[in-house]
Amino acid sequence: MDASGIGSADENIKSTARDLLVKAGAAGLTLEAVARESGVPVAGVEAVFPHRDALLTALVIDAYDASGAAMEQADRTAAEAGATAGARLLAATRALRRWSFDNTAEFTLIYGSPIPGYHAPQDTVPPASRTPAVLAGIVRSALEAGELTPPRRAVAGPPLLLPEAVELFGGVPEAPFSDIIERGIVLWSNLIGLLVFQVFSRTHDSVRDESAFFDYAIAVAAESIGLEVPAGETTD
Repeated sequence: MDASGIGSADENIKSTARDLLVKAGAAGLTLEAVARESGVPVAGVEAVFPHRDALLTALVIDAYDASGAAMEQADRTAAEAGATAGARLLAATRALRRWSFDNTAEFTLIYGSPIPGYHAPQDTVPPASRTPAVLAGIVRSALEAGELTPPRRAVAGPPLLLPEAVELFGGVPEAPFSDIIERGIVLWSNLIGLLVFQVFSRTHDSVRDESAFFDYAIAVAAESIGLEVPAGETTD
């Protein structure tokens, strides 16, 4: 099979696997099920993805890349329009929210419960880093533009960061923003937790307008890093 044929088979198999994720979840994803649904012989599926975990990894990477690309595009568009860092943050997080609701199976795959027996390989790390990288870029831009309000107090304690996190941000800033990376990780955690609550309908019986509540929650979370998200901002 030539390269174009392999690429076509790869996309056909992954497309079928995504459909299976919607129908049966990750637990129902097997090479045999993919072969049955796609019409490709099991041997043909195994020629592209030798085992289930190889297929899962491909789907995980695609999901991280697609969601990261949605955020990157939204942030780039907002930045090119001269938006403030707060408006860029809202645009990027709204884009991730849209992607999450449009692709709930893939969202569940990367942010839902761990899949028994599956351990994501190192190949998934760069794609998974795209979301925090967008947030880090916005915060770094806000810091350089003087758009951040210094925190009331820095959180004291031992060093908490891995070198990779410091590298992603571009170094540890000086006081009073010396703990901005830690605060940024809190913002990232809040974003993903908020999306989990909304995608899995944990807030629908608590708030009248989940979209508006999302914007509110992002604005509140942004306060922890000294970033203002203007009320009524329209970046969509």
